[in-house]
Order: sequence, then C-alpha cells, then structure tokens
Amino acid sequence: MMLKATIDADILKESIDALSALVTECRLHTDENGMITRAVDTANVAMVSLTLKKEAFESYSSSKNELGLDIAKMKNIFSMMGKNDIITLELPENSHKLKISFEGYRYSLTLLDPNTIRKDPNPPNIDLPGKVVLPGAELNNAIKAATVVSDKIALGIDPSAQIFYMTAEGDTDHIRREFGKDEVNFINGVETRSLFSLDYLKDMGRVMSRAAEVEVSLGIDHPAKFSFYIAAGNGHVEYLLAPRIEAD
Repeated sequence: MMLKATIDADILKESIDALSALVTECRLHTDENGMITRAVDTANVAMVSLTLKKEAFESYSSSKNELGLDIAKMKNIFSMMGKNDIITLELPENSHKLKISFEGYRYSLTLLDPNTIRKDPNPPNIDLPGKVVLPGAELNNAIKAATVVSDKIALGIDPSAQIFYMTAEGDTDHIRREFGKDEVNFINGVETRSLFSLDYLKDMGRVMSRAAEVEVSLGIDHPAKFSFYIAAGNGHVEYLLAPRIEAD
C-alpha cells in the first residue's frame, strides 16, 4: 500500500479549502512524516504552501509519493461529508486512483499525472521586516468590509502610533481599520505599506477566518505573507500574495 490514512473530516476540509482558495490542482507529496504541497495560482500572483504532519491524522502510513490532485473534485466530494465524519484515504501500489470512503460512501478518484501540473514553485527569498499577529476572524472582517468600497486594499504598519492598518479607497468611498497594540497579539515597529488585490484576499480571508491567529509579514511595496496553523497545530498554511502597483 502506497498510502493508507484516516482523518477527521473537518481537518481534511480545512486543508482542501486552504488550497482551493488559490488553485484547482496541485502536486501532493507524501512520505512517512505526512503530506506537503506548494502551488501557485495561474496568474502567478499568489502562492500557497500546506503541510499536514502525520499527527494530524487518526492513523497514517505512507511511502514516498507524488500525487496529482484535482482540488476542485476533492472539494465537491467533501461537500457530502458530515461534521466529525472519519475519512479513509487509500492509494494501492501502482494505482492511479485514490479511494476515499466515509459514512457508507465509496469514491474512486482518478489522480492527475503530476507531469501535467506546474512544478512546485520555489519560495522567493524576500525580506519582510514588518510583522503583526492577530485573530483570523478580525483580519477577515476587515477584508470583507473593504470589498464594499474597492477592489484593492493597502496593508501597513505605522511604527510611530504602533498600529496595523488596512485601508481601501474607491471612487467615492473610503474605509480604514486600525488595530492598536491592545487588539493584536504582536506587532513590531517597522514602517511598511503595500497594496493588494481584494479578489485574492477575500478568498484567503475566508480560510484565515477560522485561525485563532494569523501572522502577517509585510514590507514596502513587497509581497505579504500570511501564516497560520490548522489541525490543532499539526498542520500549517502559508499564503504569499504579490502587491499591486500603486499607480493602478
């Protein structure tokens, strides 16, 4: 058996949701320690990295594999699952079909050829000196509020006031949300500001809303990194989002 695992439905759904916010397919790497994937969206604007340790599973056994995963199909299957269902994943030796079973359902999902999927991107080596840690729900609420007035949002840190701010400007309307030191879990006093597309952020925000805390790393006109844990700390997600040019 190349892969045999059981996992709580909520953990698997959360993992698939984290990926589907940006991509529809990915190369999934499995070994004895767990699963890992890194993928970039078709427009090369955003990247997602996901790690699930073997401890995130109820039971787990795997050899070293590279699987081509259709995220959209997986998401459709998981919409059938109930809360607290236990999912069984099986990939027999020399098979191209992933067997997924839960609550009497038995799916056989044909895997994609990994060679037809873009190679794993290398994470860019960039210095993002600004850091703030805040509840995912608060971050998502500010993102949702900004979508009412604009299609882009500026994220920044004002070191003199020790605040993290999110501001969006439309043709006629404006919104600004400031998070003071007492509203965040951590903030460092480095001046940063970059502009981002809300099209990407709103999909990422829905996933981040479930995280107890999200670490946001920023620079000046640099990408933003959003990092958070899932699966009771046994899984980790990282989003990297390229900035928009101010003159847009």
